[in-house]
Amino acid sequence: MQNLWYKNAIVYSLDVETFMDSDGDGIGDFQGLTKCLNHLSGLGITCLWLLPFYPSPNRDNGYDVMDYYNVDPRLGTLGDFVEFVHQSQERGIRVLIDLVVNHTSNQHPWFQAAARDKHSKYREYYVWSDNPPKYNPELLLFPNVEESIWEYHEQAKSYYLHHFYKEQPDLNIANPAVQEEIRKIMNFWLQLGVSGFRIDAAPFLINPIGIKEAEHPELRSFLGQMRDFLSSQRGDAVLLAEANVEPDEIPVYFGKGDKMHLLFSFLLNQHMFLALAREESAALHDELKILPDIPHICQWLNFVRHHDELTLDRLSQSQQQEIFQVFAPDKNMQIFGHGVRRRLPPMLGGNRRRIELTYSLMFTLPGTPLLRYGEEIGMGDDLSLEGRNSVRTVMQWSDEPNGGFSTAPSDALVRPMIAQGEYGYKRVNVASQQRDPASLINWMERLIRIRKQCPEFGQGKCHILNTNEVSVFAHCCEWKGNAVIALHNFTDKQCIVTIEGSEYKHLIDLFGDRQYESVDGNSHSIPLEGYGYRWFRVKTIANS
Repeated sequence: MQNLWYKNAIVYSLDVETFMDSDGDGIGDFQGLTKCLNHLSGLGITCLWLLPFYPSPNRDNGYDVMDYYNVDPRLGTLGDFVEFVHQSQERGIRVLIDLVVNHTSNQHPWFQAAARDKHSKYREYYVWSDNPPKYNPELLLFPNVEESIWEYHEQAKSYYLHHFYKEQPDLNIANPAVQEEIRKIMNFWLQLGVSGFRIDAAPFLINPIGIKEAEHPELRSFLGQMRDFLSSQRGDAVLLAEANVEPDEIPVYFGKGDKMHLLFSFLLNQHMFLALAREESAALHDELKILPDIPHICQWLNFVRHHDELTLDRLSQSQQQEIFQVFAPDKNMQIFGHGVRRRLPPMLGGNRRRIELTYSLMFTLPGTPLLRYGEEIGMGDDLSLEGRNSVRTVMQWSDEPNGGFSTAPSDALVRPMIAQGEYGYKRVNVASQQRDPASLINWMERLIRIRKQCPEFGQGKCHILNTNEVSVFAHCCEWKGNAVIALHNFTDKQCIVTIEGSEYKHLIDLFGDRQYESVDGNSHSIPLEGYGYRWFRVKTIANS
């Protein structure tokens, strides 16, 4: 029997260096993170996804890896990592780590050797060209930052491929030696206790651009090989892929349930924000309809925000502008032409009701919910920081200096602390919110607790329910003869919702924005406040 633990997991994403500093050097570390595990356990987290913690020059937030078999000395030692994993397991928390194998740092010994000697075995670890294709702006991931995906290397006397920053040369995934290295990396960390990997930039692993004699089917088969190897080493480990692709490309990553276990729900995320901007449910309704059915063993990972920008690249230009106008009207709030570099509370003007509505919606959409560190307290952003760093400020634990993150001088912190304004650490922090029964963190704990009691959202078949209100999104998830229903009102106007042609009766309130009167067993008319939400368990399913 398959262990589908990830179907009803509560995933929490963090960067070790910005979470908790234990030694006063201004940089978060594994010892500090280990001390915070009780906070995460109390919140109800069951799985941690760690951003890269490997040795790195940090050109790209640690995604430019210099050594796949070690921990950045700033963050601790391998021993600290093993103790962290052990303490996590003691609390029933699994650990996923980033597997960044589309590229390395240009400081990695493999690339250094490849550039020095064209006869080195490492030369074929990368993708080279003496005459690269002409400039194609559509291939640029960071427009206005990089001018090409090919960079000339003086020592190597050749151009190398880099889909990301020029300091991140792409690996030649078609090379069997590189594939073997990837298996070694996976096995190393599996032996140290991790429960799986988040595959960074998965579409580029199977992109044959610049790779001689490589075809898509050959590269795509490597995803299945990774899955086979993972399962042979640890049967309950999972692969989570970052693949922001169109609906018809999704089967490439899920296969028949024999490739990736989970995919980030980029399409659903973008249409969720379009629906929130329009205050109409149609955009979300329509997107759920066109998503392909996926094998039961596979799963979506739903999120509101994560460590990168809120990308809108799968929406039309006019749709992107709708979202920009409502949630990111200033150019400084936008990035790469199609992204928003803000956290949710500032996007919603600090409106607590809309914040709750958004997380309630995300937690009920078919899939597994993901929280980014600080979302439990409603952390804000710092738009004075460059690029993606606006949403990567350090965690706010208390109203003590540096928000309780570190005892170092404030100018020595790895990232600035939000110190001023509505989202400054004196106003927004864990300690003060834990003392307030009406705080966001206490609401979030209750949300997580109720979500764990509703495995139907994670494992069930989702049905969209038609209502008489264009602003209300209603859906039902059924699993093993049980059903739960969720209603979400995208406007600030109260309404009476009628579920059209509903076969569901005897609705039992589970969770909502306020205490409503019970729904009459034979009535389909359900009151909702402005930005209101309600979760119901169906006591019986008619004709089941």
